[in-house]
Amino acid sequence: MLSQQAWIALIVFLISEKIHRTKIALMGGILVLFFNIMSQEEAIKSIDFNTIGLLVGMMIIVAVTSKTGLFQYMAVKSAKMVGGDPMKILVVFFGLTAICSALLDNVTTVLLFTSVTFAISDLLQINPIPYLITEIIASNIGGTATLIGDPPNIMIGSATGLGFNDFAVNLFVPTFIIGIVTCFILFLLYRNQMNISVQQKQRI
Repeated sequence: MLSQQAWIALIVFLISEKIHRTKIALMGGILVLFFNIMSQEEAIKSIDFNTIGLLVGMMIIVAVTSKTGLFQYMAVKSAKMVGGDPMKILVVFFGLTAICSALLDNVTTVLLFTSVTFAISDLLQINPIPYLITEIIASNIGGTATLIGDPPNIMIGSATGLGFNDFAVNLFVPTFIIGIVTCFILFLLYRNQMNISVQQKQRI
């Protein structure tokens, strides 16, 4: 049987899906202390300041970089380089998203590429869903490759003492192979949905 403290913790986690995460996180922290599930000293010791610091630093870098239009420039330039071909754009976007997700927060990377994806899809008059699905999958694969690509990786590295090079050396090859195979599968899956005229390609 679960103890009273375990039931309280379970309820907090369950309602976290119904209320804004910032509010429920603060409320959960207060309840944990109020019901003496954990002392204030233990709670402070449990905070991983390395993870929080790295995430805040990445958010600042992304916020500043996004205002320069760098990500949008990379996406549009890549689309032009492949001549506006929808399937080539899909492959290029897969690679760009994976690389950026390995070096930055993957959720933020997808959000930055989304606006350009919709713009290019409108120009080519094609469904943006294949591009969005491709970018989401690529961001998860790329984010797995490095210590800073995904918050869980940061937490694992902080808890185990593993560094950036440890993650890169051990995960680069597996994620690279998975990325190639996944990109090929997506190419086969969506190739029949990307047939457009030469005039549409020239709009890019």
